[in-house]
Amino acid sequence: MEEPDLARLMQQWHDFYTLIGTAAATLIGLMFVSASIGGGYMTEDRRPGIRAFFSPTIFHFSATLVACLIVSMPVAAWTVLGALLLGCGLAGLAYAAAIWRQMDRRGFLREIDAEDRLWYARAPVACHLLVVLAAALLLARLPVGIDLLAPALVLLLLVGIRNAWDITLWVVMRSDRK
Repeated sequence: MEEPDLARLMQQWHDFYTLIGTAAATLIGLMFVSASIGGGYMTEDRRPGIRAFFSPTIFHFSATLVACLIVSMPVAAWTVLGALLLGCGLAGLAYAAAIWRQMDRRGFLREIDAEDRLWYARAPVACHLLVVLAAALLLARLPVGIDLLAPALVLLLLVGIRNAWDITLWVVMRSDRK
């Protein structure tokens, strides 16, 4: 059986990954604007919450951007593309799992409702697992890996958007209480 042409496959997905990467980069910038506007709220005593909620949202947007940059690189070898995405997915998975453990140790998982536990803890782990699976498929030279990577990154972007909105509402509702 003839191996699929990676360059042709990647060209078909070019615009999609460019759009997703651009959205992620724009949202990273907006998170910095949000942090600047809410700077008075971000005090030392609120550091655990910022690390548990705000920082991971920026990380997940950044992971989406990095994955899109990797896919946009002119890589000719399946193993190189798969290995780079595997590294990205494993780093994201390790970070998301560490945040989940940190949230549990600090009692955040008991304090927040089930919806927030899903969006802040479980969904990012699932998304990064999908990136790892997509990378493994690419390492096996299976084009379906690039098809799986697309929804994984869209879901990770949507998780970030939802969480960024939730953080914004949370800060705005509490900013008067300082």
